[in-house]
Amino acid sequence: MGWIEQTSFLSGIFGEFSYLAPFVVLVLCGMGLPLPEEVSLIGSGILYYRGEVEFIPIVVVCSVAILLGDSAPFWLGRKYGTSALKIPWVARLIHPERFERMKVRFDEHGNWATFACRFFAGVRIPGYFLAGTMGMRYARFLLLDFLGVMVSVPISIYLGKLFGGKVDELERTMQDMHLILAFLALSLALILVVRHRRQRTRRSLARRARKLALRQGQAEGSAPPERGEAQGPQLPR
Repeated sequence: MGWIEQTSFLSGIFGEFSYLAPFVVLVLCGMGLPLPEEVSLIGSGILYYRGEVEFIPIVVVCSVAILLGDSAPFWLGRKYGTSALKIPWVARLIHPERFERMKVRFDEHGNWATFACRFFAGVRIPGYFLAGTMGMRYARFLLLDFLGVMVSVPISIYLGKLFGGKVDELERTMQDMHLILAFLALSLALILVVRHRRQRTRRSLARRARKLALRQGQAEGSAPPERGEAQGPQLPR
């Protein structure tokens, strides 16, 4: 089933259950349902276009559902670590080869790699699982995921509303939008990483300077007295 057919199919289901259907589908997407979140968000936007839901409530419902769904792979990684990859259904969702490649990125970029996962559908579940295995605090993970959700969810839903039934045009626009969002996310991550490394370099140089000054002070304090300088009390001759 193609992207257009999926959107039309979900729009019909969502029309019957309004807020409940998007919530359930988005939670299941985070747990591994082979359906892009964007399809559900666009379906919610079409409901908004038809006047069957309100914008703020549907944004809240979809955001909460996504955060709950994303928490599933995070806690799976947090509790079982890489041993979970031995489970067949987990290995199908999180390919060990992709996991190893992503681990390199997370080692380099840390928090911002977690944030950037929101804008790349194929790496969300492995990325959130990896964040759990690396011991990231849940509050930090939730904050980073929330920041990404606050960008992607309202935009996707509003695009669904703007284009309404023009699904073909909407598909092209969504592809372009994801490229733009991904570029902005990576640019922001790059700027923050460069700034962080510069600050770390400055702190490292400052520590080295302090250590060098301390060593020089110790060396001067322990140096032998120069010739002719008093070396303690002299015995009378």
